[in-house]
Amino acid sequence: MLEMRGIRKAFGPVKVLHGVDLEVRAGEVHALLGENGAGKSTMMKILCGILKADEGTIRIDGREQDFAHYDDAIAAGVGIVFQEFSLIPYLTAVENIFLGREKTTSFGLLNRRAMRTRAREVLGKLGVDVPLDVPVADLSVAEQQFVEIAKALSLDARILVLDEPTATLTPGEVEHLFKVMADLRQQGVAMVFISHHLDEIFEICDRITVLRDGEYVGTCEVSAIDTDRLVEMMVGRRIENNFPPKPTALPDRRVVIDAKNIQLRKNGPVSSFQLHQGEILGFAGLVGSGRTETALSIMGAYPAAAVEVEINGDPKRPANPKEALERGIGLLPESRKDQGLITSFSIMQNVSVNNYGKYRAMKYFLDLKKELEATRSVMKDVQVKAPGPNVAVDTLSGGNQQKVVIARWLNHNTPILIFDEPTRGIDVGAKAEIYQLMRNLTEDGYSIIMISSELPEVIGMSDRVCVFRSGAIVATVQGDAINSEEIMTHATTGKVRYVA
Repeated sequence: MLEMRGIRKAFGPVKVLHGVDLEVRAGEVHALLGENGAGKSTMMKILCGILKADEGTIRIDGREQDFAHYDDAIAAGVGIVFQEFSLIPYLTAVENIFLGREKTTSFGLLNRRAMRTRAREVLGKLGVDVPLDVPVADLSVAEQQFVEIAKALSLDARILVLDEPTATLTPGEVEHLFKVMADLRQQGVAMVFISHHLDEIFEICDRITVLRDGEYVGTCEVSAIDTDRLVEMMVGRRIENNFPPKPTALPDRRVVIDAKNIQLRKNGPVSSFQLHQGEILGFAGLVGSGRTETALSIMGAYPAAAVEVEINGDPKRPANPKEALERGIGLLPESRKDQGLITSFSIMQNVSVNNYGKYRAMKYFLDLKKELEATRSVMKDVQVKAPGPNVAVDTLSGGNQQKVVIARWLNHNTPILIFDEPTRGIDVGAKAEIYQLMRNLTEDGYSIIMISSELPEVIGMSDRVCVFRSGAIVATVQGDAINSEEIMTHATTGKVRYVA
């Protein structure tokens, strides 16, 4: 159904795609894999008419296509679920789904009833109940993801591109999506599926095409390859173990955070935890179990009903993130682009943004040489791969963007770090680098709270794990008890303590 041949694309002197081929059959789910920066998203933007290829051809059902813009691709039966949401935050789900192709009555008025009925029908296929009449800005990230998916499905596309569609979904929601994809496969829809979760590739996909550094590496049947070989195709080398070794024994170290009587909502469950110097404390549990809210409550970024916090022995609770930063707490948020970075700024500006006071030469001037030297130093420490400190952050891969956020906190001297979903949307090679960086930091005396929905990540990286359920910590496990059975048992059946 789809043939892309010899696709080349450059942005100025930077060559992004070097004659890449892709062939997708009707009724198959075809994985497009590669590290961040391999050219996957650029390839798909060319398919959807968002970008224009410098060279190469696109054929759909044997007919050559030349898309001038996105509407041309839609008319040819191509739909895409973008990795970065393309929703208008202050419009409702219905208004977003039909934006630019609104249904009208015979009098030329908006047919809101027809649009609402169709939106409910498409969301029903996904097995989710998303509020239709509130701005999407008020929806959860997962609900916004389903609106994005529904927007593409409503096009009745014959070729559907899904770029990291599961990144914000729970396992149950992913299962619903895969059922929908199976139905679409039966209907003859050709799907291009991009994901960094290799287990999903082996579960849902039929064939795989791998790109590396903008080059075509190869295409193979899923049944003819294993994970190790697939990773080697993607990164050009074998990765024997994603996770660095844990310390064999954690020495008795001082408590840097002692959080007690945490109550996220009034009359809700109560819990407590401690974070020690030089450890990685994992926060595990199902989505919505209170992991992120608990971490944010200790730095004054979430309005918990009650919480008592001692930071390095000081019992004063930070009133807001600014005070938490002054007390040495840095946050790598779940959504790095929306909450962790100013993407139009350079690496140096992002690294310095919280800490310009240290570069003040006089009352109204900055010592730019000092700022540049400091930025280069922390970039080297965290191994940011970029031409230089003045490169815009939005040109970097996801893994390097994460490293820029970490570099900012190292530059600000924050020995307590909260990492919320630190490897979401990051390829397997960059994950290994982030994991090693985290372990290096703890060896240097930093303390890390790691919130993750990926159980292998929690097990492989954590020295201890706090397991959450229904808004509270129901167990803290360590040593051999850090295993999937133990953690999931507590996460799904653990007893929660409530107060009157």
